[in-house]
Amino acid sequence: MLTLSAFFCGLLFGLGLILGGMTNPAKVQAFLDLGGAWDPSLALVMGGAILVASGAFAVAKNRPRSLLGAPMQLPSARDLEPRLIGGSVLFGAGWGLAGFCPGPAIVTLGTGAPAAGLFVCAMLVGMLAFEGLDQFLKRARTPRPAAGVR
Repeated sequence: MLTLSAFFCGLLFGLGLILGGMTNPAKVQAFLDLGGAWDPSLALVMGGAILVASGAFAVAKNRPRSLLGAPMQLPSARDLEPRLIGGSVLFGAGWGLAGFCPGPAIVTLGTGAPAAGLFVCAMLVGMLAFEGLDQFLKRARTPRPAAGVR
């Protein structure tokens, strides 16, 4: 039942992205072009999504389990860390340059659009590069035993 529910939620989300124009890079870039031919229509889409999500999160935070019985797992972190800010800047720059963010890119990939394929490949390479760099930095920060000590 959880898998079926996840499928239908994903389908509804994808249809919402298509109907809202989020899968059209030109529309997204026009929304982000505040100094040129600005198209404010996506602000209504995002505002509606924020309104619905706010209501859902308000209900969810008071529940120990989801409607289908799974444990409720909401994020609890509230700190603004440099990694979060840096990731947000990179996300926004990529969104502005490509006109895609991950969800709409994957939906558009289903249409066979080459730009979406290129974006998704670049996104996956970026995710792998981040994971590799993160693991490298964690190893570099871990103190090593002195030479000759086991």
